[in-house]
Amino acid sequence: MTNILLIEDDDVLNMGLTYDLEAEGYRIHSARCVSDAIRLLDSETVDLILLDGNLPDGDGFEFCRNVKARRTLPVILLTARDMDADELAGFDAGADDYIKKPFSLEVLYRRITVALRNYGTKGEGLRYNDGFLDIDFGKMSARRQGVLLELTPKEFKILSIFIANENQVITKSTFLDKVWDCDGNFVDEHVVPVNINRLRAKIEDEHHHYIKTMYGMGYQWLPGEA
Repeated sequence: MTNILLIEDDDVLNMGLTYDLEAEGYRIHSARCVSDAIRLLDSETVDLILLDGNLPDGDGFEFCRNVKARRTLPVILLTARDMDADELAGFDAGADDYIKKPFSLEVLYRRITVALRNYGTKGEGLRYNDGFLDIDFGKMSARRQGVLLELTPKEFKILSIFIANENQVITKSTFLDKVWDCDGNFVDEHVVPVNINRLRAKIEDEHHHYIKTMYGMGYQWLPGEA
């Protein structure tokens, strides 16, 4: 799983981005200041940094410059500093990309994919492989015991939510919000169990069960459960 260090001091934005990115299949290490970010860089695996330009205990641009001097990993600046001079300063500090707030999540996802690909890590963290089921989210391919599965984009999305929230109960409303209701269109909640049952039929057999129904609550991803 790709590890992203998110450095953002706005609590609401930090929590929102963490939730959305984890639903996309990323593992998020969250920091709200430079000192926390340094600690996480020293203690955790980090494949990409999402970095606010203004932090309570330091300048994001300077932090970017320091990271780039000692680490080889992509840094994307997420900042309200929207002047051309600011953007140029960000690139001069070593940023691989510069996204001005407010921004679209879909644009952010695409920029992350491109940044990882440019560093030769496309799909590295967006992969699940337990020896029976092999899912490569970067390439949108899945195999069961080596046999290629025909999964729909929505099924890949459902899988990414499950895998990012392993062993946790995920409600129907979460799937509706993340998979179907992103455009604000009404969708009957029965679409969730129908699609999950179809997915079960594709990825499971009599010896490998991944998705557990928690009646009245939602679903759990329990890898390796027989």
